[in-house]
Amino acid sequence: MRVDENLIKKYSKTGPRYTSYPPATFFDDSFSNLDFEKKIIQSNDENPQNISVYIHIPFCPQICHFCGCTTESGFTKPFLERYVDAVIKEISYVSKLINNNRKLTQIHWGGGTPNAISYKYIERITKKLFEVFDFSKNYEMAIECNPAHLEFRHIELLKKFGFNRISVGIQDFRDDVLDAINRKPSKHPIDDIIKKIKDEGFTGTNIDLVYGLPLQTVDSFKKTVEKAIQLDSDRIVTFSYAHVPSVLPRQKVLEKIGFPSSKDKALMYENSYDMFTKSGYISIGMDHFSKPGDEFEIALKNKQLHRNFQGYCTRETTGQVYAFGASSISQLNSAYSQNFKNAAKYIAEIEKNNLAVYRGYSVNKEQKIVRDVINSIMCNYYLDIEEIASINNCNRQEVIRIIDFDSKKFEDFIFDGLLKIEKFKLSVFEKGRLFTRNIAMRFDPLINQKIGTYSNTI
Repeated sequence: MRVDENLIKKYSKTGPRYTSYPPATFFDDSFSNLDFEKKIIQSNDENPQNISVYIHIPFCPQICHFCGCTTESGFTKPFLERYVDAVIKEISYVSKLINNNRKLTQIHWGGGTPNAISYKYIERITKKLFEVFDFSKNYEMAIECNPAHLEFRHIELLKKFGFNRISVGIQDFRDDVLDAINRKPSKHPIDDIIKKIKDEGFTGTNIDLVYGLPLQTVDSFKKTVEKAIQLDSDRIVTFSYAHVPSVLPRQKVLEKIGFPSSKDKALMYENSYDMFTKSGYISIGMDHFSKPGDEFEIALKNKQLHRNFQGYCTRETTGQVYAFGASSISQLNSAYSQNFKNAAKYIAEIEKNNLAVYRGYSVNKEQKIVRDVINSIMCNYYLDIEEIASINNCNRQEVIRIIDFDSKKFEDFIFDGLLKIEKFKLSVFEKGRLFTRNIAMRFDPLINQKIGTYSNTI
């Protein structure tokens, strides 16, 4: 797959990543603990009925300069113990508001560096989850791991605790690139780590890569992709580096080194896409690749792929997301709720109030429709207005009104061979996948409000 450089210049602009709709920049601090409690109770009567859980561990031994996550360093053992106690207390409180006939299908641990804390704390939290929730028979419990802090015995412990998927954050195989972003290389050969994960019987392994970092070249990232393919992981993710120093001042350090050009960054995307697909991987969404037969591939074929703050998932597996820990974001059918970002503030609020809501957003009916439209485009490269109307118990004309659907709005995309429109259906071509965020923005009635800072779409 090759994309015309002129198209990259034409469509490269800032815009939301659409991990939520409305985007997190619209969240409001008037949304309170009480509001969240009411929304949790309301969520018991809304779909999806499945429960997804997110656990945020914000602590890192050292902070990577490129990272866009909420992280902290320099934590002490007593402080960490208080944090874990707070997470467990929050889980206990929220779980009592959730109907016990609902199934927990998905758990994701993110950070920070979840595997950098003592494994006794990971065990305590997982035990609490098993205690208060009814786990589905085919649940998925995944954890993000930095290979710089991953020992073989840790993999054994994670399996013992009930984890069945590990996401290994490699980013790049070149030590000089890792050094530039202030990240330590893997403690053990990646080949041995992946083999150990497979040997322990984990059902899945993710490898995370990032392109657009300092010192990366088109050729060097090809070699990184080649190495990733050799590892034979069932899923590989190629994240586009998002440079937003106004939001994340630590990223300014990277400007002294410099970044690949927009052209080279696009070539990294295109080359990795070609290399993965020629090796048998299936392109999933904007940045994921999975083996044939993977549940992601099946969901994509059936146009049932979904997306949340944790990444891509299937409608079968995912549920409304109840998030725990500092900065974590719950994603319910009718609301988003984010905890205080600072760990000390989060702990103090939990110890005092059981909840630690910093800001949130109540989603109305029209925004739910826009959310479904954008999700369909971002995940499945496809939009059927009749289907969106059916899901939302309304008629086609109401959907058309809400998203201001008019084929004339897409004439540039059509002319450039990025998509086609037939009656009330839109399909994104393979060539158009790089521009998915741009396409989604055309359906967003809030886009002109320009609240917050966004990264470049390409």
